[in-house]
This record gives sequence, C-alpha cells and structure tokens, in this order.
Amino acid sequence: MSKFKIYLTSILVPVLIEGVVGFLISGSIDYNSLNRPPLSPPSITFPIVWTILYILMGISYGMLKSNNLLDSKISSIYYLQLFFNALWPIAFFLLKWRLFAFIWIIILAILIIIMIARFYEKHKTAGLLQIPYLIWTLFATYLNFGVYWLNR
Repeated sequence: MSKFKIYLTSILVPVLIEGVVGFLISGSIDYNSLNRPPLSPPSITFPIVWTILYILMGISYGMLKSNNLLDSKISSIYYLQLFFNALWPIAFFLLKWRLFAFIWIIILAILIIIMIARFYEKHKTAGLLQIPYLIWTLFATYLNFGVYWLNR
C-alpha cells in the first residue's frame, strides 16, 4: 500500500468514527442549556478541535504504519482508546450519564498516556503529535466534572 493510502486510511478511520458518533448524538447535545464551569468554550469549538485531534491521531498512526513500526500492543492501545473516545459522548450526551462519563474519560486519559508512550518509543514525532489530544482530554475531563457537579 502506498504511503498516501496508508495516511488517508489512518486519518479517515478516526474522522469517520467521529462523524458517526456525532450523527448519533446530534439530537441529544444539551451543552448550551447546562450549567458549565469557568473556562467553558462555546459549543462551536468542540467539533473543530476534535476534528483536528482526530486528524493528528490518524497522522501519528499513519507514521507508525508507513514505517512498519506497528505491533499488536500499539494497535490494541490505539483502537482501545479510540473505542473509549467514541463512547464518551454517547454516555455524556445521549445517555446523560455525567458521572459515569467522568470516570470513563479518566480511563480514556490513562489510555492516551499509554498510547503516547508507546508511539513515542517507536517514533518520537508520532508520540509528540498526541500531546494536544491529551491536553484537550484533560480539559474535557475538567469540563465533564464541572457539568456533572453543577447540574446534579
């Protein structure tokens, strides 16, 4: 497979998952009607930031794949964190399980840290490109807890 196809596929997988999840929860997003903690960004921020982060995620995975640096541990942690990422908005918005979503996103952050470490061991740039994802997820963790606490 050409490098272009590897990168294209690696980027499309998380972006398409994001799109499907976004479609599933679109009628349930109540962000603007919730009491939110300080520093809460406007709702338009989220799809823009998440799309950029999913593209970076795909680029990182593509770097590893195109250089034959993938192994079963890296692929497993990558897809596991992607699974946790995809289910978080379903728990938070669709099911309105705010406390459960908070615990879920903490697990996601731990998985991201593990993913970054594994990526970094194989390809430093691939690991470093995931730092914004971790930072944003930690910020989302704060927002999740704040929304849970303020809307109990």
